[in-house]
Amino acid sequence: MEAIELGLRQALLQDGRQLLEQLLQQADRNIPANTSRPGEKCHPNRSKPVQTIFGSIVLRRTYFYHAASQSGRAPLDEALGLFNGFSPALVRLSARAAAREGYEAASQDLLALAGIEVEGRQIQRLVNWVGPQVAAQLQQGQSTQSQPIPVMYIEVDGTGVPMVADELAGRKGKQPDGTAKTREAKLGSVFTQTRCDEEGLPQRDYSSTTYVGSFEAAPAFGLRVRDEARRRGLSRAHKVVFIGDGAPWIWELRRLNFPQALEILDLYHALEHLHLLCEGLYDSQTRWARKMEETWTEMFKNDQVAQVIASAGRRLEDLGTRADQNLAGQIAYFERHQHRMLYRTYRQTGLFYGSGVVEAGCKAVIGQRLKNSGMFWTQSGARSVLDLRCALKSNRWDECWGRLHDSDRLKLRAVA
Repeated sequence: MEAIELGLRQALLQDGRQLLEQLLQQADRNIPANTSRPGEKCHPNRSKPVQTIFGSIVLRRTYFYHAASQSGRAPLDEALGLFNGFSPALVRLSARAAAREGYEAASQDLLALAGIEVEGRQIQRLVNWVGPQVAAQLQQGQSTQSQPIPVMYIEVDGTGVPMVADELAGRKGKQPDGTAKTREAKLGSVFTQTRCDEEGLPQRDYSSTTYVGSFEAAPAFGLRVRDEARRRGLSRAHKVVFIGDGAPWIWELRRLNFPQALEILDLYHALEHLHLLCEGLYDSQTRWARKMEETWTEMFKNDQVAQVIASAGRRLEDLGTRADQNLAGQIAYFERHQHRMLYRTYRQTGLFYGSGVVEAGCKAVIGQRLKNSGMFWTQSGARSVLDLRCALKSNRWDECWGRLHDSDRLKLRAVA
């Protein structure tokens, strides 16, 4: 049975190649602007091999060459959306496969699943070409929804992506010698909430999460996140909630781009700092450290951050010169963020107070594809893959590709 199925597929692909070649035989005639420009020499019926999802075909079309500028053009190639001898459908399938896994693995999957032969290095070139075009489409369009949005959430985070040495020259990092091994990829997520469950816990709307990613500096990235929120219907949101960790650039991004949003410090990050604080304040008293951490955690969850700060401050004074100087910084962290730590209030009003969506996105959108063992990227190559991943994980793949190959492509008339 398997041999019959695979053999039949090969026969169908061969028939598809022949049919596509016949369909495109007279396509050149359907282009009104297929005429020479001043200084160009016309070469009719110039052949060109084209790789398609059915295999290789030969396309015959008019070619114009300008000797003075040593440049040539084939209007049919542009009208059909060809890239370097690859059809748009093949580029789309190759890009999707490469968005999911490495280039060689994508090549193997295309062959096994669709009978399409494209080398991994060719897929890489296609991705580097089409990535910026998909990125442009991600910034276009509007949400198809028109009803009011009860709650819109914006979350932002960053994660390091391993880079080749040339991309890291002169950059400071976290290595012992002060150098960097990665560059930070920033990720923003936008999602909505319409209801809570029977217990009053917030529920994220199904398939409502979209992502934007970039290697840009925070100010430029903030504009990108704001544009995505606007595209999603920011003006229709009754409440806007911004959740992040304690990184200063994240809150500056919030201040500049979402000044009216409710700020929430991710509870998990707050508890990480609380753990470090308790360990430092009760260094040699493990039992007391655990007890105070449990007590103060409950106080955090009951909007009693100010009381925790006061208690921790008194304990620090009692330690005097024996105290670790970093402990004052931990207390200052809570002082800075206490207005973002009203967790009982957030829960009572049915709001999320964790940044798990964007943190999971850093793993699913960025990490699973860009941070595998042995991978080292150029910034342009990583950015192209990241743009494709954002389109795929935001469920906007078909939308972006449909718009990319719609308005400016040739609509062929039926060939008799």
